[in-house]
Amino acid sequence: MPLLHIGGYRWLDWHPHPDVVALCLLLLGAYFLAVTQLRSRISDAGRVKRSQVTLFSLGVLTLYVAGGSPIHDLAENYLLSVHMFQHLLFTLVAAPLLIAGTPAWLFEALLRVPGVMPAARFLTRPLVAFAGFNAVLILTHLPPVVDLALRQHPFHLLVHVVLVVSAVLMWWPILSPVSQLPRLSHPLQIAYLFLQSLLPSVIASFVTFSDRVVYAFYGEAPRIWGLSPIEDQQIAGGMMKLLGSLILWSFIAVAFFKWYGREEADARGPRWAEIERELDQIGLTKEN
Repeated sequence: MPLLHIGGYRWLDWHPHPDVVALCLLLLGAYFLAVTQLRSRISDAGRVKRSQVTLFSLGVLTLYVAGGSPIHDLAENYLLSVHMFQHLLFTLVAAPLLIAGTPAWLFEALLRVPGVMPAARFLTRPLVAFAGFNAVLILTHLPPVVDLALRQHPFHLLVHVVLVVSAVLMWWPILSPVSQLPRLSHPLQIAYLFLQSLLPSVIASFVTFSDRVVYAFYGEAPRIWGLSPIEDQQIAGGMMKLLGSLILWSFIAVAFFKWYGREEADARGPRWAEIERELDQIGLTKEN
């Protein structure tokens, strides 16, 4: 499906990616099977909010846009900057959407599968999740790994799957919906996300300020948009640092205001409207 031609290169062709389509359909199919057909078989299953279905669907759509749309073809064949944008979609957009869109009771049912809870307890510990994600981030941005992934599609797909899984674990201490694997307190969430915003800057700085082409593949790739390999590389590093930091600092702001709001509520004590609401819930208001 050629969409645009520049300099003899069809840089915005949309090539079908059956493996990505299959993975996205598998995710959506398993989700809707669980929240519709299997829900009645889970004794403590609660309701599924429409907002959760929307968030999970958006998470899967983000995976497809990053891995199956022209974004993927631009990243795989032409531009490092689009490659970095693709990874930001996987790790900082799709991963939190998938967690936020999954009902707590579904996670709890999965945790009851033999052997899952011990592994989950270990992998979602903040230090383990943080270290694991950043180790994957560094490893998958090493020049030999990037060049291999761009030349071998199956390995490239594996890299993307590992990135998404490690990102889900990294976000867990911030977004966990289950009490067995709880979130960090708001002050610790702020510290955790602040550190997470700093470490990718090391990779970004290495890419941005290098005076040579870091990734041989992109040095040899056809040029589009009039960008030289070095200019493309500088945009990629700036995008990784600025756009990634913007997303993480947005979550830091939310955690801060929630923390501030809770501290204010504790200082002033409960309002009468809140007490009346609780009394109404147990049937002790005057009307009853």
